[in-house]
Amino acid sequence: MGPYERGELMAGPDGALLAFPRFLGERVLALASQVGGVGILLKDVLVRLSPSQIDRLELFRNLGRMGVKSVPIISATAAFTGGIMVIQAAPFVQQFQAEAFIGWAATFTTFRELGPLLIALIFNGRVGANNTAELGTMKVTDQVDALRALSIDPVSYLVVPRILAMVSMMVVLCVIGDAVALGGAVLTADLLLDVSPNLFLSSAVERLEVWDFGLGLVKSLLFGLMIALMSCYYGLATKGGAPGVGRAVNASVVASASGVFIVDYLLTFIL
Repeated sequence: MGPYERGELMAGPDGALLAFPRFLGERVLALASQVGGVGILLKDVLVRLSPSQIDRLELFRNLGRMGVKSVPIISATAAFTGGIMVIQAAPFVQQFQAEAFIGWAATFTTFRELGPLLIALIFNGRVGANNTAELGTMKVTDQVDALRALSIDPVSYLVVPRILAMVSMMVVLCVIGDAVALGGAVLTADLLLDVSPNLFLSSAVERLEVWDFGLGLVKSLLFGLMIALMSCYYGLATKGGAPGVGRAVNASVVASASGVFIVDYLLTFIL
């Protein structure tokens, strides 16, 4: 048995120099494979977006399961987010007597940044992880192959309705979250700073632009698409039985959260 087969090369001084490039190359190839897989999945979804190929019953079921049932947790998160914005700004508002700006500062930050981002992270943890677990379980128990055996396209039946539901409900939840966050900020400002709701709302309306709200919707749409694609891709790529489902869920949540932050950075920088 030669030194290559015994692993002596990697144990020697030269092996230490080769270890990092090898590790880096493996990670780059793995990342390229995943990005390519997500791109192929997106292409397959776009090809099947014609109304005749969309399972409407499955779509409405996912809308209710992913969207309606997410309203309570999203509303609670948004209400506290709006209140936290006011609490953080309270010392500076009192120091500089800037009560007329508290409405604009809280709503501007919530509409453009914190609202869509926090809602996306909550949505990823609740809906994205659950979606990956469902698809992963179907994959390792051969249910996806059974659909193909019955001449049912898994992408049209499983993926397209889920992606449409997640993207559309992410936008709707962002609108609901913005409204609830505004209510939480108004209530906190009234109780903590004695700023009347009329002053708070007039400050926000006078200084905010429609695009401040629209940018949050654009972000939420792309965040929803990112979470949907990642959760579906990792679910369908699951292998290795029950432990593989756990690994797929973990990878999906991490990849979706990373993608959300990258998209958020790019959109904030560009727009």
